Amino acid sequence: MKHIGVVDTTFARSDMGEVAVDELRKTGTGFKIERYTVPGVKDLPVAAKKLIEERGCDIVIALGMPGREPIDKTCAHEASNGLIQVQLLTNTHVIEVFVHEDEAKDDKELAWLAERRAREHAVNAYDLVFRPEKLEKNAGKGLRQGFDDAGSIR
Repeated sequence: MKHIGVVDTTFARSDMGEVAVDELRKTGTGFKIERYTVPGVKDLPVAAKKLIEERGCDIVIALGMPGREPIDKTCAHEASNGLIQVQLLTNTHVIEVFVHEDEAKDDKELAWLAERRAREHAVNAYDLVFRPEKLEKNAGKGLRQGFDDAGSIR
């Protein structure tokens, strides 16, 4: 049986992990969900690696919500680098799902964006494991997770 890992943080202002788990349950069957919650985005890389190496996950969704301050941008960048290293060390996809607080004009839009991005990336993770041909079919279409799609330039 396949395992999909979901790692999220207590720093986030929305329970993005629960949203991703909910969407995975709606999307398909034939897999087990492994959830792991950590304090902040810089804790995501080791949690993702543990989900892969210790819990046998075939893919991991790493969800976080960096704040608005410059230090938060730095922390998000460092976490992102760590998640890339985990992918290279384990040869396993880790889908980074960050929603920066300054992407939204207010808390209502931030909540909407966090839910939409978590749901859309949960489907992406499922597709990478179970339906990679769906992703290939959508190559070059300017699809975005969260806000409206950009569309193809052709």
